[in-house]
Amino acid sequence: MERDAIAVEVRGVRKAFDEQPVLDGVDLSVRRGETMVILGGSGSGKSTLLRCIIGLEPPDEGSVSIDGIDPYAASWSQLEQLRRRIGVAFQGGALFGSMTVAENIELPIAEFTRVPPATRRIIARIKLGMVGLEDAMDRRPAELSGGMIKRAALARALALDPSIVFFDEPSAGLDPVTAAGLDRLLVQLKRAFDATLVVVTHELASAFKIADRMALMHEGQFLVTATPEVIRKSEDPIVRRFLDRAPPEAGDSAQKFEKFLDDLEV
Repeated sequence: MERDAIAVEVRGVRKAFDEQPVLDGVDLSVRRGETMVILGGSGSGKSTLLRCIIGLEPPDEGSVSIDGIDPYAASWSQLEQLRRRIGVAFQGGALFGSMTVAENIELPIAEFTRVPPATRRIIARIKLGMVGLEDAMDRRPAELSGGMIKRAALARALALDPSIVFFDEPSAGLDPVTAAGLDRLLVQLKRAFDATLVVVTHELASAFKIADRMALMHEGQFLVTATPEVIRKSEDPIVRRFLDRAPPEAGDSAQKFEKFLDDLEV
């Protein structure tokens, strides 16, 4: 794969908390313009990996690169450039409760540009219109449903027209109909922006609907990274149990995998 075709690259990343390994030598390359889904159960390490990638959790070992920039070795000016090129939608939305929805979307625009307030308001209206929330501009997060909060977080992530967008559990806690609508929205917005999406989730149905490629994580390592079609046909026993929701076999490793399945919401 050519270097300029890679949007995100992770090499040999290890991370432990209180000497408990969470990431165990993870490698991952995300191509420009694709949707990469990082799939796994609670405690598998996927959210920790996302935090390492976006610069919130320094790895103990290994390297991370976004658009060729290492967020842990970059200069301040490089970080400013990088932050303008990426968007992040956190699991709980992470909207500021003291601000209106529109003000939440305007915040990164005010932080990273010199766009005047009136224009920021117009941009916020456009972004919220993309996710079907134009009528909620002047409402506060506490007045929104869970699905609306997820869409507002997506609008804020898109505020600066980023080339790479990261999502942490975008469908978590949503009913099936709302989750399906959000999946459809992600696919549509990716096409509209020609963006690279990195999506962390434990939702199998969502993953297979939106992914160009999937990386299945278990106990801090990737079991397989491939297209959804290849993963569906995998004969790896752990992958098959994961996909088929098969009961575990006897033994310690099976007991660990049973806990892994119990943590998944599929």
